[in-house]
Amino acid sequence: MAERSQTASEAGNDMGSDDTIGGNVSKYMVLPAGYCGQPKKGHLTFDACFESGNLGRVDQVSEFEYDLFIRPDTCNPRFRVWFNFTVENVKESQRVIFNIVNFSKTKSLYRDGMAPMVKSTSRPKWQRLPPKNVYYYRCPDHRKNYVMSFAFCFDREEDIYQFAYCYPYTYTRFQHYLDSLQKRNMDYFFREKLGQSVQQRQLDLLTITSPDNLREGAEQKVVFITGRVHPGETPSSFVCQGIIDFLISQHPVARALREHLVFKIAPMLNPDGVYLGNYRCSLMGFDLNRHWLDPSPWAHPTLHGVKQLIIQMHNDPKTSLEFYIDIHAHSTMMNGFMYGNIFEDEERFQRQAIFPKLLCQNAEDFSYSSTSFNRDAVKAGTGRRFLGGLLDHTSYCYTLEVSFYSYIIGGTTAAVPYTEEAYMKLGRNVARTFLDYYRLNPMAEKLALPMPRLRADGEQETTGEMRPEGDSVNLVYRRCSATDLINITI
Repeated sequence: MAERSQTASEAGNDMGSDDTIGGNVSKYMVLPAGYCGQPKKGHLTFDACFESGNLGRVDQVSEFEYDLFIRPDTCNPRFRVWFNFTVENVKESQRVIFNIVNFSKTKSLYRDGMAPMVKSTSRPKWQRLPPKNVYYYRCPDHRKNYVMSFAFCFDREEDIYQFAYCYPYTYTRFQHYLDSLQKRNMDYFFREKLGQSVQQRQLDLLTITSPDNLREGAEQKVVFITGRVHPGETPSSFVCQGIIDFLISQHPVARALREHLVFKIAPMLNPDGVYLGNYRCSLMGFDLNRHWLDPSPWAHPTLHGVKQLIIQMHNDPKTSLEFYIDIHAHSTMMNGFMYGNIFEDEERFQRQAIFPKLLCQNAEDFSYSSTSFNRDAVKAGTGRRFLGGLLDHTSYCYTLEVSFYSYIIGGTTAAVPYTEEAYMKLGRNVARTFLDYYRLNPMAEKLALPMPRLRADGEQETTGEMRPEGDSVNLVYRRCSATDLINITI
């Protein structure tokens, strides 16, 4: 990398210190130091003033190198991970090095081959940059922060190029998707407005089930699914869309599931954070997934609305809330996997392991060995922990995590990068697994069900340290009978 022999102001790019970044750059043109003429091709123009955009500052280091600063989450300087910005006014064959210099996390999948996403106006499909062009290292020039540098060559002068941490999935895209489903007038798909965010964006609640299950007095077995409580975890939306697409399809499994279950889905719990381009927080700087214990109708209105609905269903003797699954994305681990709760009741604890084990049989990218149960104090305000304590012994609450980067197929060591379609496929496989769970798929009786790793109190979920397959010290193997798999059939 080039020596930083000049300050930002000397380079003509004084945008304040890292601590004072308050907004996104807007059509910000970078001019060489001392340059006074008309802008030319190759004087790059950066922009992040668009939905889900994030880039707070640009410093030119040399003719070819730029330091880029992530804008922290609104009202919360702790979180700096998501970025999403455009570059235009490029020159053909112009080569650059971009350094993302102020990540708030030290560990990252960039160490393991992850690369930023890129697309351009003439090539609108997102692609990952070649991993060989990406470097992740601790930089003494930036308070010893971790820096992700990538080299890129612009090849089309008229194109606008867009770079992002992962595949973006905006609030507007989500609304258009739901609008298109509504127009199909399916009698088993219901969309309602459960509430509004602080900035008056809609909190959508979807109900997918046979109309017979909604008649007055009908007993309901409910599966409740939520997503995007952390706005920068965009894979959550693709997985959620995969679940929805499958459940509304005419696949025989989907029809059977609609006949016997009621799916309640709140796919975007933090629409303001999504719109603003935050990584983890809401408009007011709250990590909503730490406020389930006592959400405020004023400060956390979307969370408050979902919690009130769940409590209402819990108090309804005709309703059995059997599953709660909150979908997230993970920045330091591979594959899809789950977090579950620890219960003193041994039978309930064993039965909780069944669903992730069945999902592992259906989804090649789901890792059962990475699934773990815990009751860390720091996680007490999460949906999984709070509802695990509220609901009765027939209910199971999980966090479904999926990697921002890739999965490793069993028996191999090669990482397979996730695509939008692969994320949605995981969602379809999650939906299909409910049939195996309730039907007692004949194969299920033949499965040895190793218990997930038990995580000690206080041990962090997001260490990013990969656990080896078959960790015999922490795994207890048990075989479950058909009775253990739950004595309900379709």
